[in-house]
Amino acid sequence: MKPSTRIMLKKHGWRVDRFVHNYFYFLFYYPYVRVLGIFVQFLKYLAWCKPLVPVGKMVFNRYHSKVLSYEDARKIFTLNEDIRIDSDANKRIIPYKYATRIIFQEPDFIAVMDCPCKKATGAPPEDINSCIAVGRSVASFWLEHCDKYNPRKISQAEALAIIDRFREKGHITQAFLKVATGGSTGVICNCHPDTCVSLQATRLAGGIDKSLSMTAESGYSVEYDADRCGGCRKCQEICRFGAVAFAGSHRGYDSSICLGCGLCVQHCSRGALSLYADPARVLPLDLDEVRKRA
Repeated sequence: MKPSTRIMLKKHGWRVDRFVHNYFYFLFYYPYVRVLGIFVQFLKYLAWCKPLVPVGKMVFNRYHSKVLSYEDARKIFTLNEDIRIDSDANKRIIPYKYATRIIFQEPDFIAVMDCPCKKATGAPPEDINSCIAVGRSVASFWLEHCDKYNPRKISQAEALAIIDRFREKGHITQAFLKVATGGSTGVICNCHPDTCVSLQATRLAGGIDKSLSMTAESGYSVEYDADRCGGCRKCQEICRFGAVAFAGSHRGYDSSICLGCGLCVQHCSRGALSLYADPARVLPLDLDEVRKRA
C-alpha cells in the first residue's frame, strides 16, 4: 500500500465507504466528472421538476465550492502553519450542512493536476493543468496515483503564480469541499463558467429552484467610486455572472447575482472598485479572521 493510500485510509477511519469513494474519485477523476457533466446538462430540461429540489439539496450539501477573493487565496498559499477548524460555526462561511471543515495540514506541500472539468468541456490545452491540492493528504495521492492527469509538485509561489495567471484570463478561484474526500478544504481550482461543471450545475439547478446552489459566494460585495471610473467597461466585460451592466454612462450593479470573486476589482486600472465584507452575506474564507474566531 502506497503511503498516500495509508494517509487517506487513516483520514476516513471507520468510514471505509468514504475511503473507497475518495480513492476511486481521484483515481478516475476525469470519467467521474465527465459523467457528472453530462447529467448536469440535462438539468436545463427539468426546470419544471420541483421534486428534484430536495435531491439537489442533498447532493449540494455534500459537494460544493467556496468562491475566494484574490487576497483570501493569497493567504492560503502563503500559510506557514497548519490550520484545523472543525466547527458548526464554519457554516457561516461555507453555508452547507456537511462538508464545512477548514483544514490545511502541511500547507506548503502542494501539487497541481489536470482539471477534469476542463478536459471534459474542451478547454484550451494550456488551461487544463489548473487544479491545485494544498496539503500532503490530497497532493501526495495525486502524485502517487494520478500520472495520467499530469500531476506535479509545486511551491507556494508557483501555486500563487498559477492563480495570478488564470485570474488575469478571467477565471475565478474556488475552494472545493466534498464529504467523500473528508468534508474539508484542500482542492483549489481556477474556474470559468464555460468549462466548470460546478458553476454550470449551480446555474442550471437555479432554473429549478433559486435556493439550489453548489457555489457559495465569497462573502464580499463590490464598492464603486464613480469619480475614479473612466468608463472603460472592463468590469462589465470581465464579470462572469452578469452582475455589471452599463446603460450609457450609468453603471448598474446587481449584488444579488455577484459572487464577490473580485475579478472586476483586479481588472479596474483606475482603482474605482474595491471589495468589502458584506454583512448581508456569508463570511469570507479569510484565514486571518477565521483564526481570530476559532
